[in-house]
Amino acid sequence: MDRVPRELPGARAPRWLLALPWVLLAVAEAAQFLTPETVQLGFVFAVLPMLASLAYGMAGTLLLSTAIMLLLALPEARAEHISSGDLLALGLIGAVSTLLAWVRGRRNAQLVTVRTVAEAAQYAVLPPLPPRVGPVRCGALYRAAVRTALVGGDLYDVQPGPYGVRAVVADVKGHGLGAVSTVAALLGAFREAVLDEPELAGVAARMDRRLVVDAARREDEELFATALLLEFPACGGDGPGASEGDGADAAGGPRGAEAEPVAGAGGAAEGDGADAAGGPRGAEAEPGGPRGGGARPAGGAPVEARLLSCGHPPPFVVGRNGAREVAMESGPPLGLGLTRSAAPEPLTVALEPSCMLLAYTDGVTEARDASGRFYPLGDRVRPEREPAALVKAVWRDLSAYTGEIADDVALLALRVDPGE
Repeated sequence: MDRVPRELPGARAPRWLLALPWVLLAVAEAAQFLTPETVQLGFVFAVLPMLASLAYGMAGTLLLSTAIMLLLALPEARAEHISSGDLLALGLIGAVSTLLAWVRGRRNAQLVTVRTVAEAAQYAVLPPLPPRVGPVRCGALYRAAVRTALVGGDLYDVQPGPYGVRAVVADVKGHGLGAVSTVAALLGAFREAVLDEPELAGVAARMDRRLVVDAARREDEELFATALLLEFPACGGDGPGASEGDGADAAGGPRGAEAEPVAGAGGAAEGDGADAAGGPRGAEAEPGGPRGGGARPAGGAPVEARLLSCGHPPPFVVGRNGAREVAMESGPPLGLGLTRSAAPEPLTVALEPSCMLLAYTDGVTEARDASGRFYPLGDRVRPEREPAALVKAVWRDLSAYTGEIADDVALLALRVDPGE
């Protein structure tokens, strides 16, 4: 997983600032020789130690201050208007600048310690995503709106479980550090539900209940979140929760959920070179069409995913022919207490092995360019070989399109390796 943190302001001096005190010292000394004695440049030498305290630590500031004193003390380099009192004043300025550099160094060390602790706490909330979870290859990118923060109001996670590999992408109310506690609560509820709930609707209900309970403790604050749940069923759809007679169809999805054919993300359907199962013409299909396990590309195992949206934007399917948005029904957001009764049936999407699912938060599609136009994600996505490369390419393009992004951004790309 890639984070997009921004460095702590002032934590590291730029190279030009490191060179500036010595360059100014050389320029001031050369100007002292080239100008008449009536031109006094002593004030320039007095500024240099204070400038050095911003660029260096105590040792560097002391070195520069000592060099100035030695240079001006030499008869060949000392101007006539620089008296012993001036040298004493410069020495005091150098001593004070050295003390300021020492204080600044201690403060920076404390800030580094505090930031290290803060980063450890944030990584505990949203740990780095491994490149592979079971048979699913993962690519993720996170950028928090708050400067230097690693976690904001968006979240994602991919977890293995007895019912397959499940993933979530969600966006809680608000953004930045104020939403981190809600993010932590949702992630905890998701990780527990992955192990216990046989259906995605049950996972969504557990997360919804978590927000309802937390909102009851905050009488003056409303909590809700949009979420997209994804599932790659175990054993090609025959996980522990799927069997005849328990409300699941042959594809492993809930009864009534239609499999959406996808051919290379190009939207191919009947009559345009694809068979009824959504695969390319010539690809073998499981008996029974989409309900019999989805598309079986030639030489590859069936690849399918189940999707459930709780007020969240639908994902894109990215393949060799480009990207298209999955047409799916959305239920109410989490936190309203309506998920268990009003959630739609999960949608089963049949995919070619080369296709990737790209989920995102609204910080991506609501980003604007200088003229106020929203970022057209579906039109600008280009196929990549790996999920990690896909999210990096989207981030680079988004940054170039919008410049400064004021909202949290989360991207999650998933692809199943056939036969694994």
